[in-house]
Amino acid sequence: MTGLMTFIPFAPAASALLLILFGRRYSRRAVSLQACLAVLASFLLSFISFLGLTRLGPGSGPLIKNLFPWVQSGAFQSSFALRFDSLTAVMTLVVTGVGFLIHLYSVGYMSRDKSYARYFAHLNLFTFAMLLLVMSSNLVLMFVGWEGVGLCSYLLIGFWFEKPSASRAGQKAFVVNRVGDSAFIIGILFMLFYAGNTDFLMIDKAVLGGSLTPGVITAIALLLFAGACGKSAQIPLYVWLPDAMEGPTPVSALIHAATMVTAGVYMVCRLSVLYSASETALQVVGWVGGLTALLAATMALVQTDIKKVLAYSTISQIGYMFIGCGAGAYAAGIFHLFTHAFFKSLLFLAVGSVIHALSGEQDMRNMGGLRTHLPRTYPAFLVGALAIAGVPFLSGFFSKDAILSRAFAQGQYAVWALGLGTAVLTAFYIFRLLFLTFFGSERLTPKAKAHLHESPAIMTAPLIILAAMAIFAGYIGLPSVFGHNLNVFSNFLGPAVMTGRESAEALGTEWLLLLVSVAAALGGLGLAYLLYRRKTGLPAALVRRFPRLYALVHHNYYVDEVYGAILVNPLLKGSEAVYTGFDLKVIDGAVNGSAAATSFLAKILSRGQTGLLKDYALVILAGLVIILGFLLW
Repeated sequence: MTGLMTFIPFAPAASALLLILFGRRYSRRAVSLQACLAVLASFLLSFISFLGLTRLGPGSGPLIKNLFPWVQSGAFQSSFALRFDSLTAVMTLVVTGVGFLIHLYSVGYMSRDKSYARYFAHLNLFTFAMLLLVMSSNLVLMFVGWEGVGLCSYLLIGFWFEKPSASRAGQKAFVVNRVGDSAFIIGILFMLFYAGNTDFLMIDKAVLGGSLTPGVITAIALLLFAGACGKSAQIPLYVWLPDAMEGPTPVSALIHAATMVTAGVYMVCRLSVLYSASETALQVVGWVGGLTALLAATMALVQTDIKKVLAYSTISQIGYMFIGCGAGAYAAGIFHLFTHAFFKSLLFLAVGSVIHALSGEQDMRNMGGLRTHLPRTYPAFLVGALAIAGVPFLSGFFSKDAILSRAFAQGQYAVWALGLGTAVLTAFYIFRLLFLTFFGSERLTPKAKAHLHESPAIMTAPLIILAAMAIFAGYIGLPSVFGHNLNVFSNFLGPAVMTGRESAEALGTEWLLLLVSVAAALGGLGLAYLLYRRKTGLPAALVRRFPRLYALVHHNYYVDEVYGAILVNPLLKGSEAVYTGFDLKVIDGAVNGSAAATSFLAKILSRGQTGLLKDYALVILAGLVIILGFLLW
């Protein structure tokens, strides 16, 4: 089985390489087949490896495949080695399964794009980088995949680089992630210095064996988590993700549902032994997750760009996952990652279908009444909206409740309250989006109305599959109130992550928490129905009543402006001062001055180059006289 698992990341890597080298020579059909089949092959290999893992039994340990020695410096050695355990199995199935459906959807969505082969080359490369990240057996190799997804996000967010906004968004994502990645590198170096190894098995042994002091463990955990805040768009490094909507919509689905933003959650769960050894680190993870979840949900309330609502939604839902990790419920965090992959990719692809139908329109104020025109897209979006809202008994209901109940059980009541408030806002903003887009009177522009049509089957078929998963995926993680040992997901994931903290409340308390969670979801849904279906004039009246509050939230609490004033503008002005004062005057002055001096000397010497034989003979004679005089002297 270890031989098969080796090919999981390299199938899309080979496809990406071929498309980069020869993609322009291929027909669009050939590009589509190669790119999609490569990811499908990775999915099948992941599924076969998953089946093999289940047959080995819980005590077998992770499967490790050392491909070749990689880095060696003194006593430090790091192999290019792949790891496959239950956590890897979940992640590879999500990345390749959802990734394949997004590839398939892209065939229709990008069918008329002039850079078709380049798009699929970057999409395959993105898949490879994420697979390498989740399958690496050590932190150093993980960092290669970590940086790989950062590079691919830059390439795909700025895919339409002719648009200045897309180019800027790609640059912003790249720069913000470098901030977090700097801390991540320092964390790896600390691990190497104090533990002498970056292999995950050795890290676990060092922590459990007492080789690392509590202070060192906390420092390493927080440094690595700073990298996770950048990659997974958490406070204070979330600002790149809303701008990332400038990329093609399938790219947004891949980034938000199956690849880049889930990397930070995976990293914390992979190092669950390390994080569980530091109460401070867990508190930071939980609070950052809770505050990010609530803050991003409030910003989603007032967005008018249909994709940006989902962007802030992703930031919020990733915060939920970190709430679970901060409570020590790593399996619950990964379970929400698992269900979120289905309903969030479903929502993004359904929104992409709406945008496709309206000839690129993304402003919800120019939509309305689309449910009759998009008979396949609308029910798919409705399923996704019900799932993310936490309505019983869809997948999001089970995974969200698992996180909130574990946070409450651990006594993190304030973080639990943040998550509960986020649940109300989530249901509100997602149904606000649904009502403004699919209900009410049509507010279409003439261009959109003329172009209005349902998307082709190549785009709607993935919606149907994802809708089915958004409904049924949660039933592999049923809470204890429905019976003992029904949480198949947690039992399967148990050998790969710490589970000691995943204690639940008494049955009666858990039922009460479940009912409160359901009430929160239904309350948010009902409020959205009241404001956007029954009393449609009330939202505008509230804006007029609280203009400053609306402006604050609408401008995303002016975080970008604060970053611009404190960091970006001083750096730009400082760089401009260095350029004009040092680069132009000193560097360019030295180069230009040497060129001027050489030119001046050449002009003087050129006067001796008359082309007359008698002048040259005179110079030769003078030279001989000087030499003879020197010798005689």
